[in-house]
Amino acid sequence: MEKKSQHAGRKKGGIITMPFIFANEICEKLAVVGFSTNMLNYLTGQLHLPLTKAANTITNFGGTAALTPLIGAFVADAFAGRFWTITAASIIYQIGMISLTISAILPKLRPPPCTKDEKVCTEADSGQLAILYISLLLTAIGAGGIRPCVVAFGADQFDETDPKQKTTTWKFFNWYYFCMGASILVAVTVIVYIQDNIGWGWGLGIPTIAMALSIIAFIFGYPLYRNLDPAGSPFTRLLQVCVAAHKKRKVQIVSDPKFLYENEDLDAAISVGGKLIHTNNMKFLDKAAVVTEEDNVKVPNPWMLNTVHRVEELKSLIRMGPIWAAGILLITAYAQQSTFSLQQAKTLDRHLTKSFQIPSASMSVFTQTSMLSTIIFYDRVFVPIIRKFTGLERGISFLTRMAIGFFISLLATFVAGFVEVKRKQAAMAHGLIDQPHTIIPMSVFWLMPQYCLHGIAEAFMSIGHLEFLYDQAPESMRSTATALFWLSISAGSYTSTLLVTLVHKFSAGPGGSNWLPNTNLNKGKLENFYWLITILQFVNLIYYLFCAKFYTLKPVQVRKAQDEEVKEDALELTSV
Repeated sequence: MEKKSQHAGRKKGGIITMPFIFANEICEKLAVVGFSTNMLNYLTGQLHLPLTKAANTITNFGGTAALTPLIGAFVADAFAGRFWTITAASIIYQIGMISLTISAILPKLRPPPCTKDEKVCTEADSGQLAILYISLLLTAIGAGGIRPCVVAFGADQFDETDPKQKTTTWKFFNWYYFCMGASILVAVTVIVYIQDNIGWGWGLGIPTIAMALSIIAFIFGYPLYRNLDPAGSPFTRLLQVCVAAHKKRKVQIVSDPKFLYENEDLDAAISVGGKLIHTNNMKFLDKAAVVTEEDNVKVPNPWMLNTVHRVEELKSLIRMGPIWAAGILLITAYAQQSTFSLQQAKTLDRHLTKSFQIPSASMSVFTQTSMLSTIIFYDRVFVPIIRKFTGLERGISFLTRMAIGFFISLLATFVAGFVEVKRKQAAMAHGLIDQPHTIIPMSVFWLMPQYCLHGIAEAFMSIGHLEFLYDQAPESMRSTATALFWLSISAGSYTSTLLVTLVHKFSAGPGGSNWLPNTNLNKGKLENFYWLITILQFVNLIYYLFCAKFYTLKPVQVRKAQDEEVKEDALELTSV
């Protein structure tokens, strides 16, 4: 991506732009989390959907909302730029929120309330569900433009060629996640409380108004931003390398990489911060950069001849693939908090005082609080101490940070299984196994350890994952890289849907018994489901450690004002 002007690049950007950029992300999270956290209650309580159908609707929505960032990233990197992509996507998101709010206000857009004994509950008809799905689709499309671009656009405000700002860039990810976590904390407390006690109209209306204000604030900050021009479709360049390598599959690989094709003028727009240098792995792709008699080196056909930089762009993404894939199962484990863990909370005593009880959807406040506390501890205490031993500016590498997060997430689901055993024992002791709507005399705070462990795991793994993707991706694909982060969330959500569906189907026994029953969780075996996820996470951790051990960091030749030197990008980031 190309700077609009060097003069403007030096003066614009920096810390002063962060409030305008973060405001947009904060309000998007306030809206989507404020609804999705309590979405199970809305779908089962207002639209009267069965539990498994409601759970799958939630994870499908989460998966779709995390899949659309690939489209948003393509639009931003290819032709629109990040600022205009965020602006347009925010408006689409706003329309979806308005539609969702109206559907919650008008009685005709939802089924009639259940009878007092809850024996007669009319499920939402196809028209009512269609309005819901269209509203959710609009918010998912809007999120697709906001999520990948806000992170990259925020990081763009710091010049990576400046050593001081390079340090600020990696700290930015902690700030970003902290602001995102703080908005989620407000969503799962204040917004959820309003939804449960005042009404869904106000509960969705307030985030809608906040989103509108954030759009105005974001546009207002335009003169301050350090904008980078889009450098063309990264996907087209990747495809060109593949096609060129295939066409030259019979060509002999050169013995010395110095003979491979280089063209700094051609790559200028996609290598502002530095040029990727040749690596020795995946040599079959090097054939795309082998010059033959048929090639015109002055005006090359990109479908026949590519530079080393473009070949290395593809290699970088391929090397990132296995590490990226390891993050999927953590999201699958995390997704249970908004479905089955929430259902557990609804059956337990949630009273803080005689007159006040915690909304079940607000239990994730413990996740967010532990995540925010861990981020502060990590940045202010952990990193300064561990830096003295490792000598790394950021304390530990992002690969090590991710490994710690994987292990803690494994502990979270392991503990969750034992808590569920304890909950069912309490239900049996008080004769409540057959009474799913009666509160079990057991404190909801028994669920706090699993929620807190998930929050700590996210502070380590998710931030490390995002940092890894941004740092190791080619600079012209930064929006695409952050889209990959959301794609892993999408894959994790869909994996959760698949896992729930398969377990529900194959664990069905005589007399309607099931690990994941639709109506009475007391008769299920949710602990077995949690332990199944624990086993999968253990296998995933071993897989990740193997991938991290053999991962090759992205090598970059960084251009400086007076001279050029070769170094590995973020050389301090050692493997696990």
